[in-house]
Amino acid sequence: MGETIYGLRRTHRCTELTSADVGKKVTVMGWAHKRRNLGSLLFVDLRDRTGLLQIVFNSDTDEQIFEKAEAIRNEFVLAVVGEVVRRAPEAINPNMKTGEIEIAASELRILSASETPPIQIEEDSGVNEAMRLKYRYLDLRRPDMQEGLLLRHRVAKIARDYFDAEGFIEIETPMLIKSSPEGARDYLVPSRVHPGKFFALPQSPQLFKQLLMVSGFDRYIQITKCFRDEDLRADRQPEFTQIDLEMSFVEVDDVLAVNEGFIKKAFKEALGIEVPTPILRMTYQEAMDRFGSDKPDIRFGMELVNVSDMVANCGFKVFTDAIGNGGSVRAINAKGCGAFSRKEIDGLVEFVKTYRAKGMAWIAVGEGEIRSSITKFFSEEEMKSLLDRTDAKPGDLICFVADSNQVVYDALGALRVEIARRLDILDKNEFKFLWVTEFPLLEYDEEEKRWVAKHHPFTSPMDEDLEYLESDPGRVRAKAYDIVLNGTELGGGSIRIHMQELQSKMFRLLGFSQEEAYAKFGYLLDAFRFGVPPHGGMAYGLDRMIMLMAGKSSIRDVIAFPKVQNASDLMTNAPDLVDEKQLAELHIDISQ
Repeated sequence: MGETIYGLRRTHRCTELTSADVGKKVTVMGWAHKRRNLGSLLFVDLRDRTGLLQIVFNSDTDEQIFEKAEAIRNEFVLAVVGEVVRRAPEAINPNMKTGEIEIAASELRILSASETPPIQIEEDSGVNEAMRLKYRYLDLRRPDMQEGLLLRHRVAKIARDYFDAEGFIEIETPMLIKSSPEGARDYLVPSRVHPGKFFALPQSPQLFKQLLMVSGFDRYIQITKCFRDEDLRADRQPEFTQIDLEMSFVEVDDVLAVNEGFIKKAFKEALGIEVPTPILRMTYQEAMDRFGSDKPDIRFGMELVNVSDMVANCGFKVFTDAIGNGGSVRAINAKGCGAFSRKEIDGLVEFVKTYRAKGMAWIAVGEGEIRSSITKFFSEEEMKSLLDRTDAKPGDLICFVADSNQVVYDALGALRVEIARRLDILDKNEFKFLWVTEFPLLEYDEEEKRWVAKHHPFTSPMDEDLEYLESDPGRVRAKAYDIVLNGTELGGGSIRIHMQELQSKMFRLLGFSQEEAYAKFGYLLDAFRFGVPPHGGMAYGLDRMIMLMAGKSSIRDVIAFPKVQNASDLMTNAPDLVDEKQLAELHIDISQ
């Protein structure tokens, strides 16, 4: 292998050895995972990044090395020279990759001693996450943690190889850029040589990759860090990694096709999973109407059913008021949940309230009977029609939410996933991909009383909707698309605006004066004066992708050194105070 330490050269990693190597003299190095002293025999499980290999020290054959080995404790770093031997049949460990062999040690070097670790170095140790993050360098010794990072490495290599073969060029874009706060908050970096002025860390290489298309590079890729100063969730970090790409002379189908090829290759080569292509496509509106979400989990049904027309005049004020105010009444059929107790159903009612719903009506369907507080508002025939519309059968639970369309979507979209979790029907080994397309170009911000971009200001409207851009902006759809996997957005992108006049019109719609637009994006607008190819692209959240591929519930488990909920690092204690001299050099006064 090439590594030499204290005169010894490592010949193999632990699990590279097999029964085919029996009789060979080898040198292995790693950490003592466990030790067992059986009197005249001492066994040590040696661990490196590939896994475990049993070492045996025998006092009958070499008393001196045996005495030296007695000093070994867990997490000591060892170099061992010995012969690969076959284990006795009764000693074979089928749960170990190297369970048929062991090393009969003839030489031992203790390269480094270790104190007793504050956390256990084993899978599923149950140690609380704060301790794991404080001692992250120890946590990363765990085989399951290492496997996540090794998977990340493999996927990044697959991405580079695939996109290289497709004619993409990897180009680095700057980390210190101009702030353009349209969306999430920027991380700001004060300039020492330009007092009172600041760089921003990029939320995305968006404008630079568009400028690279103007520069004629045609196809660009970059695996890059991005930064957003926003509240964290299980699948968010203040710094995260994107697989970022852009293509010239393309339309939506071209971008989706090349990315389906990448997804197919990545899952096949990294996990051995065949992803059927072409990947299912669904418009934004269909996704909202059927699943209440623009990133639906399609591993299970429980789709939304609009019953507004059937209940508009039923006399139940909650339903009729919602419809009268321009909203809707929709339902989901929780198959097999009709036997839920009143306490369980009340829990679902409280759940939807966290999504701004005022409550939840329900019908529990039994054999020849119905449990519900709303039956009195419907005739027997109307109730039968309602149950037919929702495909209700004995044993089902029908859940209704009545409110504005957005609240109904949000509440029922989240409720269907929550019920699926409670029923334990979400298989993390099943991968269901979906393209969501034709997003709204704009959405109205009630606080700012203006239109804002649903994705970003550089997204192109659909050609057939251009006529509504100024007269009915909310009607305009975008040439935008997201790739969704099991209810998680893996990435997204769009075809970009490449005409200067349309880009200026877009800025006006967003409430920017010509001067404001130029102050924020002048370098892009200047570039648009000199011939811009039609272009589009997308970016994947690499952390999220690896999280799902590895079957993890948090992206922290597939990032080497992540931050916690308040964007701090428990291991290094960052962010931290800096001395007055540094602040003075940056012209910063924090005395206020």
